[in-house]
Amino acid sequence: MINNYKGLKVWQKAYQLCIKTYKITKGFPREERYGLTSQIRRAAVSVPSNIAEGYGSKTTQEYIQALFIAYGSNCKLETQILLSGDLGTH
Repeated sequence: MINNYKGLKVWQKAYQLCIKTYKITKGFPREERYGLTSQIRRAAVSVPSNIAEGYGSKTTQEYIQALFIAYGSNCKLETQILLSGDLGTH
């Protein structure tokens, strides 16, 4: 049985993705610090954060809503990573 959100495989994977994202974006150009780098990092942090927040919700409906938000943040992150690759940022 899972005692807290840290036991969720999806949270664990999202958390590791966030750590990798921060490491990768360290190598982005300085001029992107407040642009794409910041956007990518915020989206990456949002995914495990919303999963954790949802797990701590009082109702199943709130939990599901938080998971939808996490999924949206993941889609945003994917788009930004694709964009950074196409722009040659990394």
